[in-house]
Amino acid sequence: LRLDGFIVPLNDEYHGEYVPRRAQRLSWLTGFTGSAGVALVLADKAAFFTDGRYTLQAREQVEGELFSFHHVVEEPPHEWLGRNLGPGKRFGYDPWLHTLDGVGRLRQACADAGSELVAVERNPVDAVWPDQPPAPISPVRPLAITYTGEAAADKRSRIAHDLVAAAATAAVLTLPESIAWLLNIRGGDVPHTPLPLSFAVVKADGAVTLFIDRRKLMPGLDRHLGNQVTIEPPDRLGAALDALAREGSIQVDPASAASWVFDRLAASGAQIHRDADPCLLPKACKNPVEIAGTRAAHLRDGVAVTRFLAWLAGEAPKGGLREI
Repeated sequence: LRLDGFIVPLNDEYHGEYVPRRAQRLSWLTGFTGSAGVALVLADKAAFFTDGRYTLQAREQVEGELFSFHHVVEEPPHEWLGRNLGPGKRFGYDPWLHTLDGVGRLRQACADAGSELVAVERNPVDAVWPDQPPAPISPVRPLAITYTGEAAADKRSRIAHDLVAAAATAAVLTLPESIAWLLNIRGGDVPHTPLPLSFAVVKADGAVTLFIDRRKLMPGLDRHLGNQVTIEPPDRLGAALDALAREGSIQVDPASAASWVFDRLAASGAQIHRDADPCLLPKACKNPVEIAGTRAAHLRDGVAVTRFLAWLAGEAPKGGLREI
């Protein structure tokens, strides 16, 4: 590749808040375990960026002799790159780990420095990470209409109607929470969030192709999904995007989808319609069943907090407690 530098963000290809152990490249490289950070590595220097929540933690976990420390908002990575990357250099990035907007900022910074931004096919961190964990294969299960308040078929019909109105023949879904909502499924691939990591393509006729490892699917899930949902392995996404390019306008969200998706569609000659993920707004508008579920969850949470506060009120005056 002949790279003169590389960027390592705290992202995976799904760009969610939490990432599985396999995608924790930043932690493996730097030792940082917080939830917000990015490292820029050049041949002669390296920089680590995080926000105000992790100022102390970053300096405790990241080697100060190797990395300089910066605030991700006050001194964004692309600005540091523009000042420190010399002319004629080749700076690498993994197109799965950056959105289109993020790549645009990096490309401009490289151009300002007289250098070139280079997409890599294989992340170099993966090449040198000897015990990188495997991809998660937590079970994927259906979520009953008792909790969703709307059948997946009806949700697919609504999204299809919106695609027709937008003159799009299909939409590429890259946010696992959108896919979980649309198909009424839940999983456990990442901490704290019941999401199955996956991609999907939803078409203007309501048909969906779900790109997911079949080993995750619990018995009976095919029946829950129905005949209009097709299962494909994740490595078939590229070929599916190539085929979509011949079908018309394809809707993709530039704020959340990996730039790899745009690159693949563009290389296939697709007509790309840049717009928000079509599931975001419908998912945010809760129906009565979802509202009732939220209230019930708050009641259970309130009971737990009340019990804790009652215990604390009795134990704290004894003087034997520490803050932790």
